[in-house]
Amino acid sequence: MPETETTQPRRHNPYEVTDETPVYVISVAAQLSGLHPQTLRQYDRLGLVSPDRIAGRGRRYSARDIELLRRVQQLSQDEGINLAGIKRIIELENQVAALRSRVAEMEAALDGAAAVMRQREAAVHASYRRDLVPYQEVQQSSAFSVRRRPPE
Repeated sequence: MPETETTQPRRHNPYEVTDETPVYVISVAAQLSGLHPQTLRQYDRLGLVSPDRIAGRGRRYSARDIELLRRVQQLSQDEGINLAGIKRIIELENQVAALRSRVAEMEAALDGAAAVMRQREAAVHASYRRDLVPYQEVQQSSAFSVRRRPPE
């Protein structure tokens, strides 16, 4: 399943508040985002911004959800993009973020493997016997030159 903006990370401390912690009710989220609560409900129905649900089906928005609401509004109002286009943009941005994260993981793994390889290579070179001299066969040439000394 691809990572999305609304995926909640595992927290070690249940009382720790992060950007993903759902804390704002719809009326507060509407005020913070500058949108009408009905607009937030519409965005939720369309899947643009999906807040967490609590018992009784009440919505709880996180700080990240508020930023996403502002981004949707900016794309809609300033850029003139329709909601279907905005949904696709958000999906693609989430996909790019997930891929960048995966590339970073793979680069870290590659760096680790390269370091291990260099250590193993150094260990092999250190194991060479230093008392032996490598032998190279000398090519014998059939040509020779005669040199005379100039008279004195």
